[in-house]
Amino acid sequence: MIIYKTNDEVELMRKSALLVSKTLTEVAKILRPGITTFSIDKLIGEFVKDHHAIPSFLNYKGYPFNSCTSVNDVVVHGFPNKQELKEGDIVSVDIGVILNGWHGDHAYTFAVGEQKDEVLQLIKVTKESLYKGIEKAVEGNRIGDIAFAIQEHTEKKHGYGVVRELVGHGLGRSMHEDPQMPNYGKRGSGSKLKEGLVLAIEPMINLGKKDVYTEDDGWTVRTLDHKPSVHFEHDVWVRKTKADILSDYSIIEAAEKANKNLMIAS
Repeated sequence: MIIYKTNDEVELMRKSALLVSKTLTEVAKILRPGITTFSIDKLIGEFVKDHHAIPSFLNYKGYPFNSCTSVNDVVVHGFPNKQELKEGDIVSVDIGVILNGWHGDHAYTFAVGEQKDEVLQLIKVTKESLYKGIEKAVEGNRIGDIAFAIQEHTEKKHGYGVVRELVGHGLGRSMHEDPQMPNYGKRGSGSKLKEGLVLAIEPMINLGKKDVYTEDDGWTVRTLDHKPSVHFEHDVWVRKTKADILSDYSIIEAAEKANKNLMIAS
């Protein structure tokens, strides 16, 4: 069942989404070769709690960390660990919070140190595809219109692998609500979009083929060919004429640009 939100409820969700953005900004400030994802996860947990919110990933269906930190060929759900990041790694940091009973949930992929051109291009195109999908998140369109826009830009135009097994989702008082939001599909298919729907739109795009597998821990998802994967995610309010992005990449991008240890895909 799809749960539509009132304007007042969405404004509360905006506060949750912006707290995730602010947390990702703190991550962007400290990322460098030599840092561990475990220490990043600790910072995330402390920052969220200091802002009177709850890290929503922690203990979700038994998940043991505050965040998902997915490095290189890990698509999503990577466990923070004590292995140091190195020059040339990419890391997707996915964070969820509960603030005033409402969820925020989004992700950003960072490039640590010097990168191959093909990886920077993958990051650039994946972020572009997110915004192309968001452009379609208006009343009267359908879920398939968003999905098609993402797939068209990444798979059909650039030849990347669009992950099928993992999708975006509705967002609200629960972290995962209806409808599911795939990154592939046909125009004009799926649920019709109505104002009041909030979606977590999150392209997960592989440099190589679309195929993935889940490790024995039951969480970590990797590309089958072990080529890099990139993940971006925004929280989006469906409106009548133009989608309203509740999260804010601009503050993350400013911190990313100021950190000499990170490369920008442009």
